[in-house]
Amino acid sequence: MQRIKLSDYKQGDEIPELKASAIQHMDLVRYAGASGDFNPIHTDPAFAEKVGLGGTIAHGMYVMALIGRCVTNWVTPAQMKSFGVKFKAMTKPGQAITCSGKVKKIKEEEKLMTVSVQAADQDGEVKAAGDIVIACD
Repeated sequence: MQRIKLSDYKQGDEIPELKASAIQHMDLVRYAGASGDFNPIHTDPAFAEKVGLGGTIAHGMYVMALIGRCVTNWVTPAQMKSFGVKFKAMTKPGQAITCSGKVKKIKEEEKLMTVSVQAADQDGEVKAAGDIVIACD
């Protein structure tokens, strides 16, 4: 993967999307093992049902990681200088997530690009959204 160049982009340009497969229960179990977050709302369908969630929900950081993968499919990880999102809605198994981004701001003198990013389900409901700052050549 090559480093991206600031001169190749302008405000409003879109970055390549990431279309993830529908989230499966096992994805959440694996993520719990990798992250150490074993909250039963993510891994125990009966418990999640009992507390009123209608079943398990994905870890917010799992959804954020999908956005991160979208960005690192486009730029080298070393180019990412900051990454923050706000969680907007719960994500449930069976939902297919599409991550996308659009160039929001370019600071030519600093060689920085701010990209607004989001993860949305197949119905367009935004699950997480925020900004990533990219250092460019």
